[in-house]
Amino acid sequence: MNDKTFMRIALALARRGHGNVAPNPSVGCVIVRDGCIVGRGWTQPGGRPHAETEALGRAGDAARGATAYVTLEPCAHHGYTPPCAQALIEAGIIRVIIGAGDPDPRVDGGGVRMLRGAGLQVVENVCQKEAEEAAAGFLLTLREKRPFVTVKVATTDDGKIATETGESKWITGPLARNLGHGLRARNDAILVGSRTAILDNPSLTCRLPGLENSSPIRLVLDGRDPVPASHNLLTTAGHPPTWVFIVSNTDDDRRSVYESAGAEVFKTPADKQGQPDPRAVLNIIAEKGVTRLMIEGGGATIGAFLQRDLVDRLVWFKAQKVFGVDGIPAISGVDIQKLDEVSNLVKVSEWAAGEDTVTIYSRAA
Repeated sequence: MNDKTFMRIALALARRGHGNVAPNPSVGCVIVRDGCIVGRGWTQPGGRPHAETEALGRAGDAARGATAYVTLEPCAHHGYTPPCAQALIEAGIIRVIIGAGDPDPRVDGGGVRMLRGAGLQVVENVCQKEAEEAAAGFLLTLREKRPFVTVKVATTDDGKIATETGESKWITGPLARNLGHGLRARNDAILVGSRTAILDNPSLTCRLPGLENSSPIRLVLDGRDPVPASHNLLTTAGHPPTWVFIVSNTDDDRRSVYESAGAEVFKTPADKQGQPDPRAVLNIIAEKGVTRLMIEGGGATIGAFLQRDLVDRLVWFKAQKVFGVDGIPAISGVDIQKLDEVSNLVKVSEWAAGEDTVTIYSRAA
C-alpha cells in the first residue's frame, strides 16, 4: 500500500471524532512498519488523548523505525499534554506523513520544524483536501471565526416539509430518520428557529441505541413568538444544554423565562428581518468551542444562512411523496427545486436510503 492508502485509513479514524472532540480538531493517526499497521488512534472524546498518543500507545516498541501517518500537523506546544511531535520523536518514528498543516498560531509549521530538526523525514500535504475536510470545523474557527455548517432537510419529492396544515410526521422512512440521528451525533450543536421549536416541540437529541449520550448542544434562534417554558427544549435545558439567541432589544421578561428554565441566553444584533443575525450567532458559538453545527429548520432559518453563504454542506433526504403547491417549503427565499443552480453549492453524491434518496451538496471549490 502507498502513502495515500495509509493516509485515507488515518482519515477514516479522524472522522470518528466528529461531534465529540470540540474545540479540538479530530485527528487520525496510523503507525506503519514493514507495510503493516502496528498502531492506530484518533482524538478521544473531549479532545485528549490526541491521536498520535493513542496510536503510539498501541504500537509500543513496534513504533521504533516506523512511519506515522497523521491527518493534521502534530502539535509542537505544551498544553494539557506534551507536544505530539516530541512524542513521535521519542518513540523512534523515522518518517512522518502529514495530511494538512495546522494554522493554529501555537503550531503553524512548528510541528514540522521540530520533526525535521530531530532528523525525521517529513512529507506534507498527502491527501490534503480530504484532510482539510476532516478538520474543516476546527480550521474554520481559526480562519473565519465560525464552525462548519451543515443543513439537514427531509422533504417530499417536490421539496416540501409539511402539508399546508403543518402535518409533517413522517415524511421519510425509518432508515433516513436513523441517518439523521447519526448526523446529530457527528455535530457539536444543532440549531432551529423558534417557530420550529414552537410548532414541532422537538427534543433534538440523538436517539440511536448506544449514542444516547452523543446528543449535541441545542440552539434556538428566538423569533417573533417566545418558546413556551413547557416545551422540550426548555424543560430539558440542561440535558443536553440549550442555548437561546435573542436580539439585543428583547425584553427582560422573555429572557428571564429562558434563563429560569436553565437555558443559556446570548444577545446578538438583529438582521434586516429583526431576527438574531446568523453571522453573529456563528461567531458566538465558535468562541464557545463549537466547531461543527447542524441546522434542522425551519425554512426561514435555513434560508437566512444560505442567503449569507454560511452553509458548507447540505444533506437532503427526499421521500417519494408530493404535497403540491400548498405544502410548506423546506427553505424560504431559495427555490429548493432548483438547488443545483445555487452557485455556492454543488452536488457531490447521491444514494438510496430505503425508499428515500439522500443527496449531498457541498460548498463549491
